[in-house]
Amino acid sequence: MIYFFVMINIAACTVFGIDKWKAVHKKWRISEAALMGLACIGGSAGSLIGMYVFRHKTRKPMFRYGIPIILVLQIMVIVYLKRRGFLIFP
Repeated sequence: MIYFFVMINIAACTVFGIDKWKAVHKKWRISEAALMGLACIGGSAGSLIGMYVFRHKTRKPMFRYGIPIILVLQIMVIVYLKRRGFLIFP
């Protein structure tokens, strides 16, 4: 489970960087739905890091507010599941 979260966050950060590169070079872009989808399936921390490292999508309200909200909700779910004993990792 930890490996999944590490990998999805690395992937999300990388995809934000790739999309920024494509935007600068006027190439075919990665859809906003795909970027948000990565955040929703567990890559919200990587998405947030990628947004600010690459200065990409930081002006769009859906990303500026949506990604941090998704991150907080995911942290709340993880804490809840951990306290209930459903998660074994430290």
